[in-house]
Amino acid sequence: MTARALRAPVLALDPVIRPAKLGDVPGLESLMAPYVATGDLLPRSNYDLCRHIKEYVVAEHDGAIVGCASLKVYSGELAELGALAVRASQQGRGIGRMLTLALIEEAREAGIRELLALTRKPAFFLKLGFEPSDREHFPLKVWADCARCPRQNCCDEVAVVLRS
Repeated sequence: MTARALRAPVLALDPVIRPAKLGDVPGLESLMAPYVATGDLLPRSNYDLCRHIKEYVVAEHDGAIVGCASLKVYSGELAELGALAVRASQQGRGIGRMLTLALIEEAREAGIRELLALTRKPAFFLKLGFEPSDREHFPLKVWADCARCPRQNCCDEVAVVLRS
């Protein structure tokens, strides 16, 4: 099974992890809004979400998007796991873990050697085998995103990496 393949829920209460589609964009915006407001996620415009929809996976439960994450590929060696969000009412059910594991599998299948995440919650990633790292080790990421980030001079995110 590939990370982007549909899977049957294990229990009726389990969400389905699937590739995002354009029709999911309003649900993604709604899901991400509280995390953008707290600064846990960077804002993404409707245009940006539409343009990069193929990078996203969603967790769907009872027809509603309850979680999402993205896999942004920078090179044949490096990708970033980002935009990880789970609806507050659904937290503690393993949805973030399922989304993360799906993208780890996808990155491995693509031959990506380093999977980066920048996070305010490093303990979540450390439990999944990521290790602390230095963001300067990832110049492609810094050049692509950090240089344009409104928090670049006061960033409180921790870099973590999973190496294959």
